[in-house]
Amino acid sequence: MKKLHFYLTMMVLSLSIFPSTIVAAEKNVNTVTVTSNEMPAEVKDMLNRLEEIKKMDKSKMSRAEKKELRKEVKTIHANLKATGHGIYLSIGAIIIIILLLILLL
Repeated sequence: MKKLHFYLTMMVLSLSIFPSTIVAAEKNVNTVTVTSNEMPAEVKDMLNRLEEIKKMDKSKMSRAEKKELRKEVKTIHANLKATGHGIYLSIGAIIIIILLLILLL
């Protein structure tokens, strides 16, 4: 009885995978490849401003000026993160990716 249950389960699983591959092969998708790796001008301006801030001599600045620069850097980082340019991975995602790579390879 257990073998029959096992065989039925395997048959159902194999048949459920088969139609999805057929449907994927039948679709005629017209894909438009965009090779535009250029960043928007706003993003370039923000990155340039960050580079300027990094190159500044902050030793001669007052405490208030440094605080103002830190706030500006934080807002620029938040804006860059909001624009979606870049890949941000959490620690959990990195661990899952590593585990999947280990299991697959």
